[in-house]
Amino acid sequence: MKLVRYGPAGHEKPGLVDKDGKVRDLSAHVKDIAGEAISPEGLKTLAGIDPASLPEVAVERYGACVAGTGKFICIGLNYSDHAAETGATVPPEPIIFMKATSAIVGPNDNVEIPRGSLKTDWEVELGVVIGKHAKYVSEEEALDHVAGYCLINDVSERAFQAERQGQWTKGKSSDTFGPTGPWLVTKDEIADPQKLKMWLEVNGHRYQNGSTETMVYGVKYLVSYLSQFMSLHPGDIISTGTPPGVGLGQKPNIFLKAGDVMTLGIEGLGEQKQTVIQG
Repeated sequence: MKLVRYGPAGHEKPGLVDKDGKVRDLSAHVKDIAGEAISPEGLKTLAGIDPASLPEVAVERYGACVAGTGKFICIGLNYSDHAAETGATVPPEPIIFMKATSAIVGPNDNVEIPRGSLKTDWEVELGVVIGKHAKYVSEEEALDHVAGYCLINDVSERAFQAERQGQWTKGKSSDTFGPTGPWLVTKDEIADPQKLKMWLEVNGHRYQNGSTETMVYGVKYLVSYLSQFMSLHPGDIISTGTPPGVGLGQKPNIFLKAGDVMTLGIEGLGEQKQTVIQG
């Protein structure tokens, strides 16, 4: 299934995308794409609904594809070729940092350059959405706790991230720095999350053109690894890192400015389009 949330910001409704690409309203069945609705039992119930029995709706705006996200966990330098372009080395264990959940917006909402920023950058990433509580799980069990996958733009402010004191979180958490969606694609639709093509363009120029094949630490490992340090709950998102081609990796560096348009996509997970504005 492809599950969506649609409508004005803060008032999104749950829906699903049928085989013809039409959005159908799920409001009569679930309150939101969150919590029990994305548990294994909840997804099984939704899968049993005939999409043709649901009202078709016209969508003017997609919201983030999952609600109730308690943790937005990101993995740094998880593609060896991206690490190389930024002058970093591949870490012996995953680099973990948090992105504030207040950064989450819809897939096509505007992205704001924060005040004082000169180095706002882009990162296309595979998002993993947790559907079942995970604590101390093995790699073999890991995908049992995953509801599905989504597209994320891990927007970053490089000066805030690396040139100011402290951790990366403040360079990753500005409002609008987490476009998520358009769809939550349930894991049964993705044969192998480690074989997905991914790309990102700014103003029509393709900067990122990669694949999840080059991840250092794959989805199963990351879910298991994170669960050793913290409980993962339904709605939590793991953003798994980006391939090469970010603005910081260009020679000379290229960073976003007001009026730029980002378009990005991952095979099977849809596309996003954001206009950059000055915050």
